[in-house]
Amino acid sequence: MTLALTNERPFAQGGNRLCFVHPDDHNRCIKVRRPDFTLEDLRRKKGFPKNLLPLSRFDDNREEFEVISALARHPGEVAFEHVSRCFGFEQTDLGAGLVLELVRDADGEISQTLKAHLWFEGYTADCRAAVERFCARWRDLQIPSRDLLLHNILVQKDSSGQISRLVVIDGLGSPNIIPFRCLPASLRQAKVERKLANMQERIEQTLAKKARGENPGNHGMATARPRSTTTQSQG
Repeated sequence: MTLALTNERPFAQGGNRLCFVHPDDHNRCIKVRRPDFTLEDLRRKKGFPKNLLPLSRFDDNREEFEVISALARHPGEVAFEHVSRCFGFEQTDLGAGLVLELVRDADGEISQTLKAHLWFEGYTADCRAAVERFCARWRDLQIPSRDLLLHNILVQKDSSGQISRLVVIDGLGSPNIIPFRCLPASLRQAKVERKLANMQERIEQTLAKKARGENPGNHGMATARPRSTTTQSQG
């Protein structure tokens, strides 16, 4: 059965993919490649020597599936504390779609991005603690990723409104020619530390932009739900 997505509105859009609520399961989403941006276009943007890699190395859905499948084998269930689950591929009228967990809060709403949470609620003690837990676990598990962008991390809340976990929904894998798993342990650890340090820097940059009264931009704000001013905290 081919899922019909052409007439549906994606709830999120990245540089290369569109993300839809799965038509048959509201707790899952399905990612498809943007029809206006081919793998050839993506490879053409890269410099030497990455532009010599096969087209398959530029397929985000394929790479995400392989990375999450590998995480399911090792380290196993613990990886999904901070990574969305993957349920394989389904055919759609927009091409092959990768089906993943759609992260929702206890109230049923799609969880906000970390960027949106920081913008509307500030860097609360609850959020700081969640970031610290995330960093410690990410460091222990050595999960391969590109830059940990704030709009690719969702803030999932429980029924009391407290943060239960931060979940990375995009940017997994490594853009390097040498696979992450083939690197020496010390180099893997150094790469993870650099990604975490860059994430902390982005948090500070976002808070500084908010303090200056600048516009946050639309990226990562699509599912934002601003709270009342009484619930906001200084950031």
